[in-house]
Amino acid sequence: MEKIELKNVLPAVFAGRDDTGSDVWLRNVAFERGKYYLISAESGTGKSSLCSFIYGYRCDYSGLIAFDGSDIRPLGVKAWCDIRKSHIAYLPQELRLFPELTAMENVELNNRLTGFKTQKQILDLFDTFGIPEKAHSTVSRLSIGQQQRVAIIRTLCQPCDFILLDEPVSHLDAANNKIVADIITAEARRQGAGVISTSVGNNVAINVDKEFKL
Repeated sequence: MEKIELKNVLPAVFAGRDDTGSDVWLRNVAFERGKYYLISAESGTGKSSLCSFIYGYRCDYSGLIAFDGSDIRPLGVKAWCDIRKSHIAYLPQELRLFPELTAMENVELNNRLTGFKTQKQILDLFDTFGIPEKAHSTVSRLSIGQQQRVAIIRTLCQPCDFILLDEPVSHLDAANNKIVADIITAEARRQGAGVISTSVGNNVAINVDKEFKL
């Protein structure tokens, strides 16, 4: 996948609005593989909805979203499974971890599907993120910031053309923000992937090619 395009897209909840004041809604926007994008927004302007639209979780929008020129609306289950396994790595804002499982078990749920990282590479990520001792702790016993780092490790356990991040550092301090940015940048560079990150304000430490205001 080389390009994700939005053409005159508007969430159904905003129907009837002629001008949202957004750089994304009701505009023609293209995200290219290998480039880094930041979508900064206030709460309630639709950043999580945008991620859900791109990832195929929701389709309550008007306009067109296209992957390499093809409308995503007709895609079936098999096509979406392939996209989510091999083309788009997604970190949802709500993390979607299983609290009764350990941090490592949550990560392995994704890595077993992809076989993308070795056990050592995963443990090295836990170490780099400063939580090596939490790998075998149940998620319910982790702080929200630690959970966010676990979810990021899980997100990176797959091949992809785009890394889609919904507020990836909302619960992290400046030091961990920088660590996350460095790791994501390195992984994206290794795979030649594009990065699309949302944020309330501009608090993501990744150097971006273009910023959009939602």
